[in-house]
Amino acid sequence: MADISAADVKRLRDKTGAGMMDCKKALVEAEGDFEKAEKQLKEKGLAALQKRSGNAADEGKVFVKTKGEVAALVELSCETDFVSRNPDFIDLGEAMAELAIDKNFTEPNDELRGMVNDLATKIREKMDIKRLKLVKAGADEYFTQYIHGDGTIGVVVKCKAGKPEVFKTEEVQAFVFSLALHIAAFNPLALERASVDQSWLKEQEGILRAQMELDEELMKKPPNVLEGIFKGKVNKFLSDICLLEQRYVKDEKLTVKQAIEDCAKKADAGTLEISEFVYYKAGS
Repeated sequence: MADISAADVKRLRDKTGAGMMDCKKALVEAEGDFEKAEKQLKEKGLAALQKRSGNAADEGKVFVKTKGEVAALVELSCETDFVSRNPDFIDLGEAMAELAIDKNFTEPNDELRGMVNDLATKIREKMDIKRLKLVKAGADEYFTQYIHGDGTIGVVVKCKAGKPEVFKTEEVQAFVFSLALHIAAFNPLALERASVDQSWLKEQEGILRAQMELDEELMKKPPNVLEGIFKGKVNKFLSDICLLEQRYVKDEKLTVKQAIEDCAKKADAGTLEISEFVYYKAGS
């Protein structure tokens, strides 16, 4: 029998996350061959993960990384809140976001999933990289990011200006950051009405009509009145989900569009507009 040292057992435990007795047993069975023992433990870990494949992975965090003119958002999911707070889990999410930028990954791929599986095997809990998005800023654009305190919400918002030098001022940078805060708070589904998916909107209109039909008193009104009420409901619905029509988080007297126009005027930016925004919420 190979002589198994406590240092080897500890080293294997540190690398795989398996229990001390499991590590010692694996080293004994592998006759002291560290790589063979490591492989054996990983295979056992993958077997354990296979048993958990049907489990829900509704917890997790959103990670945002920026480098130069590129930002990456990654949503990494797991089964429990306890694991989402694990330092190794957090390190993994940050490493994947950085790697996505370095290698221009625009969607989850085998390399990233391999990184997830390595940690999932160690922790023995189902994990997945659910979403990945790269945001790139042009010469006349500027972006900023916001992560909600516990990491459950991540936002990147990108703006474009007629005079891009205004993005060097603290006032405009602070305003763009406030837009990110607004998006995190209100989760707009579209920038403006023109960007709302029409087939999805038709479904929502059908739901609104069905809700009206359940109101017997309302349905007694003339058809032209009912149509006016329906159009009002659709208009209210769109103003709630479209970013530019929402009430600005820092001044409810203004819409977001009006707040942008005010900022552009004060900064002498020429024009100022939101060219892209991304909102990720873990588990949604």
